[in-house]
Order: sequence, then structure tokens, then C-alpha cells
Amino acid sequence: MLAYLNFLALISISLGVLNLLPVPILDGGHLMYYLVEIAKGSPVSDRVLDIGQRIGLALLFTLMAFAIYNDISRLFVAD
Repeated sequence: MLAYLNFLALISISLGVLNLLPVPILDGGHLMYYLVEIAKGSPVSDRVLDIGQRIGLALLFTLMAFAIYNDISRLFVAD
């Protein structure tokens, strides 16, 4: 039971750190937009938000594809 709880804690912490990355589609990206808004003094335009969301989604898909490729390559490569 303790090993299971440790695994759940590790997954939870990993997801929390990943979510705070400054990628526009994640929460860290929203914090980045808020910081830009504070520095600029006005809200970021909708066009910039849209482009940022698209870039963030592309980065997230790239990260997921890399992770899946890495997992599959570890299954088939003998040490």
C-alpha cells in the first residue's frame, strides 16, 4: 500500500510541475499571460492568445509524441 501511495504522489507532483511550464495552453502559460498583462498595462490581444494557444498545443503534442516514442523504443530495444 505504501508503494502505491508513493507512486500516486510521484505522479501527482510530476503532473503539477508539468502543468506549471510556461506553455500557453497550460496553467503556467496563463500565468505568463498575466505577467505580460501586468508589465504591459493592458490585456493581451485575442490574436496573440490564439497564436499562443496553437503554439502551446503543438508543443504539448510534440512532448507527448516524444514520450510515447521513448516508451515504445524502450520496449523493443534490448539492453
